[in-house]
Amino acid sequence: MVDVRPFRAIRYTEKAGTPKNVITQPYDKINQDMQREYYEKSPYNYCRLILPIEENRYQTVHQRVYEWLNERILAKDEEPAVFVCRQEFRLDGKNCTRTGLIAALRLYAYSEGVVFPHETTYAAPKADRLNMLRNIQKNLEPVFLIYSDPEKTTLNFFAEISKMPPIIKVEDELRVTHKVWRVTDPKRIAVLQKALDTKKLVITDGHHRYESALAYRDERRKQTEWTEDSAFNFHMSYIVPVQDEGLVILPTHRLLRRFELTIETIEALASFFDISEITPKADEIQRFLQQHRAEHVFCIYDGKAYGLVLKEEQKAELSDPKASSKVRLLDVVILKEIVFKTMMKTGELKIEEDILYERSLRTAMDKVNSGEATLAFLVNAISPEVVWEVAQKSERLPEKSTDFYPKPASGLLMMDISAEEIL
Repeated sequence: MVDVRPFRAIRYTEKAGTPKNVITQPYDKINQDMQREYYEKSPYNYCRLILPIEENRYQTVHQRVYEWLNERILAKDEEPAVFVCRQEFRLDGKNCTRTGLIAALRLYAYSEGVVFPHETTYAAPKADRLNMLRNIQKNLEPVFLIYSDPEKTTLNFFAEISKMPPIIKVEDELRVTHKVWRVTDPKRIAVLQKALDTKKLVITDGHHRYESALAYRDERRKQTEWTEDSAFNFHMSYIVPVQDEGLVILPTHRLLRRFELTIETIEALASFFDISEITPKADEIQRFLQQHRAEHVFCIYDGKAYGLVLKEEQKAELSDPKASSKVRLLDVVILKEIVFKTMMKTGELKIEEDILYERSLRTAMDKVNSGEATLAFLVNAISPEVVWEVAQKSERLPEKSTDFYPKPASGLLMMDISAEEIL
């Protein structure tokens, strides 16, 4: 049973200034240059909470949150609500929209079969987010999840709500417009809760936040009086139906820094792939990837460009009896396990030192041209439906397999999970 509830959101007030100057990208997408730029935009920019520059950052954020609440830079809603949240953006020359629900989602251990991960997590980011929760007792950013709504019950609900004026409308630095509608009517909320009751949810972004919240919940249950309605049993979550046409995953291209395309490598690749040399231009490479989208395809760029399509007879060779055929035959898995580890003998690749990840095909090629990398492996994106299917088999994809775009803006809403907060 999926338990989603309204919550009393903490939001910026007019005293914070222009909304565009206070919102940010999610904390794990902020580099040092962005961090400095955000700090310069406003003394109340959300980066000062989710990724502060100061060394004693947990104590700094704790003090800052309560100062902003006392000064009415931030204020908590009197009435609990759920929120419909929409992103409007352009991609490949097309106008796109993606709409979902922001609500308090009960935390479920993965073993309960309600919430499923799709990526591997790491100890250091989880420790960081857990320390943040301990110090401020707030969900600063939502976890992003998907679910299936073939009946379009929630899709129709979102369409109805979004006919009204939003309470928030702001454009971020990537020219994505974020709109938020507030829903307080108990009858309407009950319709949503019933529609989501039997769903299964897959985390798309925020695995570290989710797992840290589970750990924090378990800690708090040992330390304080609690009920099933205690807010720390929940996490602020942004959930989107798989059927939403604006649910987009961008490809994540791989760049190697210390490896070259040798004659031996090409010969090894030729045993598994049909290889053709293609015009080394971004448009031509993109066209090749799209033409062979239904197959298993990559392009390699090192100044020259090569298209690789998996030979039909080699599919059976990709055997890992512990994984489903769906996972074994994902392009990113073939690339990692067959091309990198088996044919190129790369061993484990260290991020930044050995391998880079790049969203833009053109930027990936530019990094090879500039010498920042020696080889670019250019790929198609995984579909949301595949992520959905794979995750529910309790299987995880290789790191950087998915890039759901755009990210929900940080700074729109915050959720209080202190011990006295009840949902």
